[in-house]
Amino acid sequence: MDTRTATLELEGMTCANCASTIEDRVGALEGVVAVDANFATDGGSVEYDPEAVSLSDIYDAVSEAGYEAAAETVAVGVADMSCANCAETIEESLGDSPGVVKAEVNFATDDARVTYNPADTSLSDIYDAIERAGYTPVRADDGREESDEERRAEARDTERRRLFRLTLFGAVLSFPLLVMMAAEVLAPGLLPETVFGLEQGWIAFLLTTPVQALLGKQYYVNSYKAVVRNRTANMDVLIALGSSTAYFYSVAALAGLVASTGLYFDTAAFILVFITLGNYLEARSKSQAGEAIRELLEMEADTATLVDEDGTEREVPIEEVAVGDRLKVRPGEKVPTDGVVVDGESAVDESVVTGESVPVEKRPGDEVIGSTINENGVLVVEATKVGEETAIQQIVERVRSAQSRQPDIQNLADRISAYFVPAVIANAILWATVWSLFPEVLAGFVGALPLWGLAAGGPATVGVGEFALVVFASAVLIACPCALGLATPAATMVGTAIGARNGVLFEGGDILERVRDVDTAVFDKTGTLTEGEMELTDVVVADDVATDGGRAGENASRDGPAADGGVLAGPISEAFVLELAASAEYNSEHPLAEAIVAGAHEREVPVTEPERFENVPGHGVKATTAHGEVLVGNRKLLADEGVDTAPVEAAMDRLEREGKTAMAVALEGRAIGVVADADTIKPTAGEAVSALRERGLDVWMITGDNERTARAVAEQIGVDPEKVRAGVLPGEKADAVDDLQSGGRRAMMVGDGVNDAPALAAASVGIALGSGTDVAIEAADVTLMRDDPADVLKAIRISDATLSKIKQNLVWALGYNTTLIPLASLGLLQPVLAAGAMAISSVSVLANSLAFRRYTPDHDYSLLGLR
Repeated sequence: MDTRTATLELEGMTCANCASTIEDRVGALEGVVAVDANFATDGGSVEYDPEAVSLSDIYDAVSEAGYEAAAETVAVGVADMSCANCAETIEESLGDSPGVVKAEVNFATDDARVTYNPADTSLSDIYDAIERAGYTPVRADDGREESDEERRAEARDTERRRLFRLTLFGAVLSFPLLVMMAAEVLAPGLLPETVFGLEQGWIAFLLTTPVQALLGKQYYVNSYKAVVRNRTANMDVLIALGSSTAYFYSVAALAGLVASTGLYFDTAAFILVFITLGNYLEARSKSQAGEAIRELLEMEADTATLVDEDGTEREVPIEEVAVGDRLKVRPGEKVPTDGVVVDGESAVDESVVTGESVPVEKRPGDEVIGSTINENGVLVVEATKVGEETAIQQIVERVRSAQSRQPDIQNLADRISAYFVPAVIANAILWATVWSLFPEVLAGFVGALPLWGLAAGGPATVGVGEFALVVFASAVLIACPCALGLATPAATMVGTAIGARNGVLFEGGDILERVRDVDTAVFDKTGTLTEGEMELTDVVVADDVATDGGRAGENASRDGPAADGGVLAGPISEAFVLELAASAEYNSEHPLAEAIVAGAHEREVPVTEPERFENVPGHGVKATTAHGEVLVGNRKLLADEGVDTAPVEAAMDRLEREGKTAMAVALEGRAIGVVADADTIKPTAGEAVSALRERGLDVWMITGDNERTARAVAEQIGVDPEKVRAGVLPGEKADAVDDLQSGGRRAMMVGDGVNDAPALAAASVGIALGSGTDVAIEAADVTLMRDDPADVLKAIRISDATLSKIKQNLVWALGYNTTLIPLASLGLLQPVLAAGAMAISSVSVLANSLAFRRYTPDHDYSLLGLR
């Protein structure tokens, strides 16, 4: 047994027991020979049998144990791929390389996305693995200053120009062959038998041989790599078989080695010209489909105006900007990087990031996103994120990642592609043999079909052996695994780009597919359906609290009494209730607490820091203030502390029915009042709920708020009050989602991506609403760059549209192959026509996907992209 040893950098260990947990979990994997985790060094090693267990399985086991093993992910451009089989070959080569955790290769984007263990392998090793498979990586370690995207763009342009030159060269040499063929068919005898003493056959040989050598070289070389080095067969093998059959048969016939009624030099040349032209158009289409990332990167500013501490300004390259630098942004200029406004006011066009066409007003304290455009006014911005940490770079990375992960529907195409080429070759050999053995029977059968005549006149015209070669060449050339391989990734690439352009970021093509299948939408309330900016609206004194008489003690506020020995002394006013609540909530960071403190400051009510503060998650706070022990929270908090809530029940009920969040205030064990906050419902919340219900989705709302408030909000936005889960603590939201899905539902959870992270992960699809640079890119399956629940509809529409395009592509690719392969096998297609059809098939799949580029998800997609 040949074993490998992986060296791991482990994260998250806090004690020796953690190391033991990792050892137990990883050691339980079949194929693991030995495992060692060292808490002191935060490292470990695993000896394993790569035939029985993968490095990916080991990493998953570490993660399942609650820890992480260090890994890096890199995207590498790959040249020379001709079909999905090439991508599979590269994946296998990378997967067999020590230190590679996972590899995904995308034929449509010419990309390999590799996750690897930096302790055991390097970028150079990854390049070597791609080269071992017979392909060319776009290297980033060549000492040049260009960015990775620039290198890839340059490689694509170089390849496109090469294919164009080859096509032009082949077309020039093939044109005389076309004239000769046309004259032979339309006007026999029009052309002289010899030119400069050479017969037409030798002229055809001289014209075709350079085409075969230069245009055919890439297919012969790639075929050799595929068959000899990788023990597989790809589209290049089919092309090489078809063109070389026509060429070498013609050479043999010209030399008198075989008896023949005609030569097929023109066919050999046309095959290579048509296929190379198709590859050129395909490369051009791929480049157009990948424009989304390039357009995003081109939006970045090249320079920034740096403001030094002494106030002097100087222009610097964007690469020199550091976190904390202050930058001046003039009207019409791009915001250089993510930051916060420290001076000035202006409107900023954020459409490049959020898809929102209306400029957003910015003032000191507001966040700005790099690459957005300052409309008017001068802003001074302090940089908070630079380089790869900026929102625009995160979006680019998210789009790349999405394009590398394909929908599950691609598995069908992959399974077919794995056996496609060998099956095609076997089919061609079979039918060539059958035509050789039974020419008259087959010719009679085909002649009885209501179709056109046999290619080249059939075996009766050109001879049995020659016709069998025609059938063989046509049968291998007509098959197109390329169209099948492009069907899903091409549409996924365009769909994710449409999403990025409209502020909807999908984590992967598999998520695109999953969004379409959800039947239940679950919304968090605060910050998702509402603005999440609480405002103090009411302060109410309890019914049975005396409002007159009594004596104010020495600790009394200007408006209320002190509590002495648990007995209130003096009148109770709204200002006093608010003072108690705001002082108790002084150290809390909860939005409800911040609204109470802000409301007290606005009303000029004195607020003091409490001597002791305790947060009770999901219920409220306990605090020791200058006036005594104070409770602020829900009924359960007071009940748990033995406080009777009867004096405040009526006020709380009334406020909750109005959709407000009511909190009881108790002093020294007695309920003395109520404070209430309210959150504004987002203008598009009702529209989003209504549209989702019209699409047949079941819409639920989940919140930590009380039942009455939650139902009041639900009624305002159109959610059935019976489909409201209220009083759910943050840690319980995931359980609530699991409960909904336990009956077979496929739920989509929509939340803020931070507090709702467990619930987002539990749902079939998690959607995080983002806002500015704090967008939670890693928090969910789908990230909405705008803080707008209506964009959930955009995500669903893009998913629907992309899956429709994928199905159109697959129907075309499968229909093309299942229709034309039998026709070629029956001898009804000339090889040159088969080659042309093969080239057109892959280009048509790309063209169909590109036609989808201009779709805007403000309406449902139809075949023509219209309403």
